[in-house]
Amino acid sequence: MKRCGFTVIEVMVVTVIVAILTIIAMALYTPQELRGRRIDGVNAILAIALAEERYRSTNTQYGTLAQAYNSVTASPEGYYTLSVSGVTASTYTITATAQGNQANDAQSGTSCATLQLAVSNGTSTKTPAVCWPS
Repeated sequence: MKRCGFTVIEVMVVTVIVAILTIIAMALYTPQELRGRRIDGVNAILAIALAEERYRSTNTQYGTLAQAYNSVTASPEGYYTLSVSGVTASTYTITATAQGNQANDAQSGTSCATLQLAVSNGTSTKTPAVCWPS
């Protein structure tokens, strides 16, 4: 008499294999997801920098976040909080701080949880440099 079907052992082996493949896939996917979300912070910083330059063109100095960017304190997708500091006639610093799981973002061993753009006398410095697109 021939029996059709699978044994419990065979089903369990397949289940374990699928679980292992799922764990591996998630481990490979998560850093890429965080890196993809980083662009939310970069774009927000660049939008504020543009707003700062517009503000400076009609004022004697750069503006606060409220003056230059209408008090928006979160990036468009909400992965970063935004701030502007060190505002003078020739300098400002924009900071995007990662929120939630995005705070685990790193590249080449460097944390990308805080992105900064510092402008001084027309020269901009992006930190950490490895976290910014080239």
